[in-house]
Amino acid sequence: MSDAHERNLELQQQWYGEPLGARFRRLLDRLALSQAQLAGVLGLSAPMLSQLMSGQRAKISNPAVLSRVLQLEAMVGEPGWDATPAAERERRLDEVRAAKQTTLTIDPGREAPHEAADPVAVIQLLLRDLASAAELEGAAKLLDEPYPELAEALRVLGAGRTQEARAYYARLTGRR
Repeated sequence: MSDAHERNLELQQQWYGEPLGARFRRLLDRLALSQAQLAGVLGLSAPMLSQLMSGQRAKISNPAVLSRVLQLEAMVGEPGWDATPAAERERRLDEVRAAKQTTLTIDPGREAPHEAADPVAVIQLLLRDLASAAELEGAAKLLDEPYPELAEALRVLGAGRTQEARAYYARLTGRR
């Protein structure tokens, strides 16, 4: 494994909580789709999906694609998903495929597509789509004196490790 490949997998671990290959394989299994079909639902080319899965690329750079990933993860995590009729599954996949929403623009009149997803992962993905870890750390330094709690949130949720972010979130909300 090359240094760049290892680094990409480490970045995926930091940004997404685990390598993207594991997340996409779960979706492929739960949705009973081929990689090409999943790529079509997400709005990616099949080679791009393969590169993300293998760690040749580190980041999902399109927020709309990331939003679709989160929508699919929430959908397959719903109780009763396995008993959903094939026609209904296909209808819902078509909705995700057509979704133009991103993690940055959610219609307030509609339930957020990622509501059932891991809230810490959603927060981390949003912050990491907006800025690099170094930029988030820089913003936190600027906020240290006037707003120390906000500075800590940026550091832990934006630039910290997922395990630390989960502990921080649990401490703040009293939830896991």
